[in-house]
Amino acid sequence: MTEFNAGTWLLHRHVREGNGDRVAVRGAATLTYAELADLVGTVTAGLRALGLRRDDRVVFVTNDDVPMFAGILAAFCGGFVAVPVSTMLGAKELGAIIADSGAAVVVASAGYAPQVQEALTLAPEVRHLVWDGEAPPESTSLTWAELLKGGDGQPREPAVTLEDSWALWLYTSGTTGIPKGAMHRHANIRHVCQTYGDQVLGIGPGDVCFSVAKLFFAYGIGNSMFFPLSAGAATVLEPRRPTPAVTAGRMAADQPTLFFAVPTFYAALLAADLPQDTFASVRLAASAGEALPAPLQERFTGRFGVEVIDGIGSTEALHIFLSNRPGEVRPGTTGVPVPGYDIELRDAEGARVPDGVPGALHVRGESIALGYWRRTGASRTVFAGEWLNTGDTYVRAPDGYYTCLGRSNDLLKAGGIWVSPAEVESRLLEHPRVEEAAVVGVADEHGLDKPVACVVTRGDVTAEELVQWCRDGLAAFKRPRQVVFLDQLPKTATGKIQRFKVRELLAQEVGG
Repeated sequence: MTEFNAGTWLLHRHVREGNGDRVAVRGAATLTYAELADLVGTVTAGLRALGLRRDDRVVFVTNDDVPMFAGILAAFCGGFVAVPVSTMLGAKELGAIIADSGAAVVVASAGYAPQVQEALTLAPEVRHLVWDGEAPPESTSLTWAELLKGGDGQPREPAVTLEDSWALWLYTSGTTGIPKGAMHRHANIRHVCQTYGDQVLGIGPGDVCFSVAKLFFAYGIGNSMFFPLSAGAATVLEPRRPTPAVTAGRMAADQPTLFFAVPTFYAALLAADLPQDTFASVRLAASAGEALPAPLQERFTGRFGVEVIDGIGSTEALHIFLSNRPGEVRPGTTGVPVPGYDIELRDAEGARVPDGVPGALHVRGESIALGYWRRTGASRTVFAGEWLNTGDTYVRAPDGYYTCLGRSNDLLKAGGIWVSPAEVESRLLEHPRVEEAAVVGVADEHGLDKPVACVVTRGDVTAEELVQWCRDGLAAFKRPRQVVFLDQLPKTATGKIQRFKVRELLAQEVGG
């Protein structure tokens, strides 16, 4: 087996190569690569002083800032397993994940003290709680300063790990709603950098990355940590909740060259009253999380002058494996395979489908997770040998571009013909008064599913106008049979539309 440590590769090699004076991270503090390497060594020693052993899990319930950044890298370097977890979870959800992971240490931000402290009552195996700043009142846990000081006398050097050693577990609910830990090895981190980072983003030492998606997401940790550090570039960390105003402030202060967000946030940026030159420093923007509708993509580029490349990745694949390319964007598509990945579309029997025929998207590549922790049944369903079943339905054009038709369980039939919600949503978003749209199937009085749309609009527009708008631009059978107006669409923490909640809302609305 080949020795490899992702922390060493991302960080320490730049110092060894004489580039330690480059800026690595801009957060509450700005650190060079040499300063970050020194801090990571101190955190590694502090974790060892807590009695951690090889492969022990360290859970992070923290804001994006220097302590979380250094802590994750220290876990890699120490031979431990970093487990960043969403800060949006309630105590019970958080406790279930911490307990499932078997974590020995939890690092948390004081702002999440109530849910973290309650969660720990459900996870008795946790031995240490560390606050990434000052401890909350009446807390007997360690502060960040105490963790750093406690490592005096402990080894600071990176552990000897293998390419296949555990490095990072990322929890995902997927389609089941039950959190599952996707287990990633050290080599997976290098692979996403050498494929999407190098060959799609073309990232280099002069780049500055800013990601709306947080470090606890697979998408976010790639954008904010893996890609910039792999290239000797700089990253911008923002601990606050992302808003258009916060984003505009960071754009002005830090002048990022690479910007990463999800489709719903691009819509929010367009709806905000931002100066036209807000993204003047950005050479390329990326989108993932769900399909980016062509009208939204074209509006953003038209207003801000920045090309947006849409792609698809997953927690199980660690990052993006199918993407548009700079200068070759095909709006409304997810592009072509990222070098280093193989793509197949398969029917219900597992046979490959020809171009123009929808199929279940399968991907093969070196960044695919080892499986789900303690979820044998789910692992056998999703991971089939070298292949990952993504749960998405796609169609491939003869020229090799792939188009998303939605999750495999999102397609619906109208009049016996398959309808892609994404196609109807894209048409609705072309209307100048529609900001967001979600289309799902709702049973009519005969028990037959019909396309029904939920929309968020700006300005006056009627349901009849929107139905006619769809009829004018699509085959008549694809039109929504009803339009329901909402103030906002239900979304996940990553900004994806929660279609099951949309269905529940519509079932009440239409059924009533």
